[in-house]
Amino acid sequence: MKKLRGYIYSREFMGERVPQAVQNLVIRDYCAKNSIQYLLSSTEYAMSDSSLMLSKVLRDLSGINGLVAYSLFQLPKNDKDRRRVYKTILDSKKELHFAIENIHISNSSDIATIENIWKIKKTLPNCLERKSL
Repeated sequence: MKKLRGYIYSREFMGERVPQAVQNLVIRDYCAKNSIQYLLSSTEYAMSDSSLMLSKVLRDLSGINGLVAYSLFQLPKNDKDRRRVYKTILDSKKELHFAIENIHISNSSDIATIENIWKIKKTLPNCLERKSL
């Protein structure tokens, strides 16, 4: 059975605010449905743009199969930092799961899907609303 460490936020991410208890429930449910052993979540610091806990968890991947985050939008906003996370996961032959989106990264082709979703999310605030047409 795969073992994944949970990863949650204590602050807003990409305009979303989800209580930590709810994030953990969603992750626990995702793991149960996918026959994954859920390991207690690491909680990111509340400081804006912090990914210190994510970095720590990525350094401590031995003995587990990877991470399961509540959402892919909890990855670093900076493209270069996000790519560094992907590289660390793939280089260590681990997986990165996203519970709310029900997707994961286990090889390089999975990254394109994640990045396309990021591009859409970043573009949406710049789109015209129907009311303004």
